Amino acid sequence: MKNVREFIWPVIGLLAVIVSGWLLYRELRGMSLDDVWDSLTAVPPQRYALAGLSTLFAYAALAWYDRIALLHLNVRHISWLFVSVTSFTTYALSHNIGASVFSGAVVRYRAYTSKGLSAPQIAVLVALCSFTFGLGTILLGGITLVADPTLLHRLEELLPSMLTNPATARIVGLLLLGFVALYVVGSVLHLPPLIIRKAKLEYPRPAIMVRQLIAAPLELLGAAGIIYFVLPAHLEPSFIVVLAVFLASFSAALVSHAPGGLGVFELVFLTAMPDIPKADVLAALIIFRLFYLLVPFALSLVVVLLFERARLAQAWRGRMVVADGSVPPPPLSSSDQ
Repeated sequence: MKNVREFIWPVIGLLAVIVSGWLLYRELRGMSLDDVWDSLTAVPPQRYALAGLSTLFAYAALAWYDRIALLHLNVRHISWLFVSVTSFTTYALSHNIGASVFSGAVVRYRAYTSKGLSAPQIAVLVALCSFTFGLGTILLGGITLVADPTLLHRLEELLPSMLTNPATARIVGLLLLGFVALYVVGSVLHLPPLIIRKAKLEYPRPAIMVRQLIAAPLELLGAAGIIYFVLPAHLEPSFIVVLAVFLASFSAALVSHAPGGLGVFELVFLTAMPDIPKADVLAALIIFRLFYLLVPFALSLVVVLLFERARLAQAWRGRMVVADGSVPPPPLSSSDQ
């Protein structure tokens, strides 16, 4: 049964890519590559620069996720530089390959065990980072729906009509904000941990909770800003609309388990932005994938190779020292003699 569970999510992700790819083809047929290229070249250099700064801002906030989790574990001896590089590598890989494959566990385990953290500590760190992201999505989702409950009209082709109703959308937004409020109360009042089956979820200290509520929205605002800055300025798409559509698209991509959200992210975004030419939206999404996904992915592979090379060289030097007899082997215990 365990083997079945290991394969079911990759299969679901593959099906999501196939279905969304077919739907995207229907959505984009008739569009030429020249249209997309014209949209890409029409973006002013300063807007590309702002998109690049948004990318750096988003990844800096992601590094804060790890730092917050380490503070929760009372681990303070690891430098900001090491944490930032580890976080960057983790998210660059998981965003592209799929959260279900990496989810930060493999990269973080290799990195943080070299700094003395145990496997249970790393498991808590991964879980808290994932929850921080979810908390930020819920918080911003609630704020956008309460501020403008008509936003779900943009997804009326993908959602039931009941959910796209403004009254229902505002209720959903209030429920999302209510969940965040309960989390805040639980942290402030030091409520007992929630036990769901075998999982035990402890409320973090208020100082940690406040950091979570700041870091996660900042990361999402930075990621959405990449797309916002490269959309046509003369069409004046409001940032709250771009943010809301980004949250819906990114969440759908994660739930689909498609590698990198391929196809799913684009399909939801294009469907929700009918007031902007498809070529312009697609160009913005290409830039987003390049800045937020592909370039970080390439850099993360270099980081992983350098890290593993350094670990291998360290292990080899240790073996050579022992082989040369420079360091005497540990003495035998009485039971070994």
